[in-house]
Amino acid sequence: MDPIKQSSSQLVFTVTRQKAELIAPAKPTPHETKFLSDIDDQDGLRFQIPVINFYRNDSDYSTGGNHDPVKVIKKAIAETLVFYYPFAGRLREGNGRKLMVDCTGEGVMFVEADADVTLEEFGDELQPPFPCLEELLYDVPGSAGVLNCPLLLIQVTRLKCGGFIFALRLNHTMSDAAGLVQFMTAVGEMARGASVPSTLPVWCRELLNSRNPPRVTCTHHEYDEVPDTKGTIIPLDDMVHKSFFFGPSEVSALRRFIPPHLRKSSTFELLTSVLWRCRTISLKPDPEEEVRVLCIVNARSKFNPPLPNGFYGNAFAFPVAVTTAAKLCKNPLGYALELVKKAKSDVTEEYMKSVADLMVMKGRPHFTVVRTYLVSDVTRAGFGEVDFGWGKAVYGGPAKGGVGAIPGVASFYIPFRNKNGENGIVVPVCLPAFAMDIFVRELNGMLKGEDPLGKYTNYAIIKPAL
Repeated sequence: MDPIKQSSSQLVFTVTRQKAELIAPAKPTPHETKFLSDIDDQDGLRFQIPVINFYRNDSDYSTGGNHDPVKVIKKAIAETLVFYYPFAGRLREGNGRKLMVDCTGEGVMFVEADADVTLEEFGDELQPPFPCLEELLYDVPGSAGVLNCPLLLIQVTRLKCGGFIFALRLNHTMSDAAGLVQFMTAVGEMARGASVPSTLPVWCRELLNSRNPPRVTCTHHEYDEVPDTKGTIIPLDDMVHKSFFFGPSEVSALRRFIPPHLRKSSTFELLTSVLWRCRTISLKPDPEEEVRVLCIVNARSKFNPPLPNGFYGNAFAFPVAVTTAAKLCKNPLGYALELVKKAKSDVTEEYMKSVADLMVMKGRPHFTVVRTYLVSDVTRAGFGEVDFGWGKAVYGGPAKGGVGAIPGVASFYIPFRNKNGENGIVVPVCLPAFAMDIFVRELNGMLKGEDPLGKYTNYAIIKPAL
């Protein structure tokens, strides 16, 4: 089966927005300064991350007979911010680029909207890229800065069918996917009548601070300073967004390329190896240049004792696999797979402390983006489980791929059920147009069982057109 799904991105509709407003906590909250951790405030997290959830009109919401999702969710946000009051504050920057939350209680930004479209018109397979995304998650002028701006922007758009879209933009320094889902779940619980979230938020950012004195004890190639000598950071013009579905048949087709001693590899490891390889072939780097893949690994369980339940800060690392373009493309898939497995296994409590120390010692650098692919698995994050009283989301998760402080580098692995009822993973990929054509051809070849080797024994030296 062809994994490339045509999206509904040709769909055009009109969104009517009300004036953006600030939602403050429903009760007075502490006015204080709370420092972010040394993992939170690294350069590579200083951007806004978009999330979108689609809901059907099948409300079982009966408290007060209020069936307007805008009113229900606005009230729930105000109530949730009493517990998550740092989100209602603003970021400030101190000495050494240290970020802190000024808990001002100003509130999060909220946009109420209506769209003249039904959920059905989006098609039977909701996945990125979404049509008119910039209308469903409006970039309110002056709101998108990292410092001195709202930390959350939420837009609720009612649809003609009675369904609605909940779209959110988060300042990534505040939370990772697990932390954001924890907050969204709390809003859902309050919307359904709870007076207290089932998981109370825990700040404790100091648990991920540097040691005194700081000492880098692990190897962190993810933060290498790599000069972009050949201009190979992906250009931002002429970018193409496509989503690829991997269900049971696609995954088993790709597993045929795994050597016997790696048969127990996870689907994440397999897909990461395949996509990294196909993407590298498509971008045509110089054969001897280093290429890398960064795997986001949740480190919550790596600590002893584990990080407290309710912790909603960033608790992940970017371990990296590094090789040359020629080695990645000429070798069998098992070569890439072993590199990915090794990178994932690098993350320990000591590794996280070492990253925090590196941040303080080196001025909070950005992870390497030159010839880099970043993958983040949100299949277990739980975006789609968030329920505001209208049931679980039809789609819940990242609004698009390629987001980040440097666009075009990242892909998400998102849980997805296709129109045939197959559960799988959808992966949005963002590439220049010329590269996307090659990427599709390579991936389809592997899915059809074609041996990807042979074609690359004379790996051509193609000077990057990037």
